[in-house]
Amino acid sequence: MITAVNSDFYIEVNVQQRNHDAEKICGDVFLNRYIREEDRVIAVLSDGMGHGVKANILATLTSTMALNFTREHKEIDRIAEIIMKTLPECAERKIAYATFTIVDIESRGRTNILEYDNPPTIILRGNREFDPSWKTVTLESGRHAGRILKTCTFMPEKEDRIIFCSDGVAQSGMGSEAFPFGWERENIVAYASRLVSGEPSISASMLAGKIVTMAHKNDGYKARDDISCAIIYFREPRKLLLCTGPPYEKEKDLILARKVKEYEGKVILCGGTTADIIARELNRTIVDELIFEDPELPPESFLEGIDLVTEGILTLQKVNEILKTYNNSVRLGKGPADKIVRMLMDSDEIHFVIGTRINIAHQDPNLPVELEIRRTVVKRIARLLEDKWLKNITFEYI
Repeated sequence: MITAVNSDFYIEVNVQQRNHDAEKICGDVFLNRYIREEDRVIAVLSDGMGHGVKANILATLTSTMALNFTREHKEIDRIAEIIMKTLPECAERKIAYATFTIVDIESRGRTNILEYDNPPTIILRGNREFDPSWKTVTLESGRHAGRILKTCTFMPEKEDRIIFCSDGVAQSGMGSEAFPFGWERENIVAYASRLVSGEPSISASMLAGKIVTMAHKNDGYKARDDISCAIIYFREPRKLLLCTGPPYEKEKDLILARKVKEYEGKVILCGGTTADIIARELNRTIVDELIFEDPELPPESFLEGIDLVTEGILTLQKVNEILKTYNNSVRLGKGPADKIVRMLMDSDEIHFVIGTRINIAHQDPNLPVELEIRRTVVKRIARLLEDKWLKNITFEYI
């Protein structure tokens, strides 16, 4: 879940979750959306009261409304009023059935946070907690008059992290000797700060995973509530170049080779002809691997200065299939397609260079040239990376 929003930094968005012990569905729901036309990121975490299916339905309703109303630039008190008016109330406690935290990052980086009844959001600037000057908003009308929300607005800096979680994190270990009142905010801040100090470039996924794992440990490895931790990390971009297919004109082989040689980031070559061109133009030797890590695909090859060399269309088709169902809980294998997916997930800015020379073996004579298989598969991969994983994708045809 990664996207670029500001020329000075990239934004990595990730969430890690663990269900209430013995439940098959999480009662916390996390949604995020990249609004491309506004170059804007919105992320929402909602905690439905209780756990299981009922909690999930309420949290889904809440997070969906929160995301859509925020996208429409509605005032924060209006967003809260509509959400809380829509949700049913607990008959005993007379409170809405779900809590929420909304993070809205505008195109120039300006970040707005609105939270209702979730554990207080933590902002780390480097390894130290940053105070953005929180304000309270009191609802003035309707049956929820008097309810208090917290909000803040700040300009993030590189290496800032926003950490927001559900009660399952803050209240983990409650009643234990170590944490009689739960893990609580100050302990979460101290733990996250130690992790960042030990590994300053720790990813959002890794940091969120460690916080969720520690909360689970606090509960004696039997989660008493749904445990969710979402993290937004402002950092340097990680760049990846993926080349597939030979240039339309042989005279451009050298241009392609130079692009590969001079690229400041990781490089993947998909296709035997593509790899042969780079090897020839750069005067390097391809070494073929004889171990089939994936029985469905030819093994990868090795070329000096290139991070990964694979077969072309079959491997890309499998990459597309993996990405359709990939999520944080999927374990990738050691095959070429799995390695490509892993590198795509680890990258923010992905540049595809697509050769336009038609490979007769891959062209259906019943289709026009524009629907040539290689280009179609790459576009499908790019669409998944943009829509589902918020990657910044660019294309170049040669």
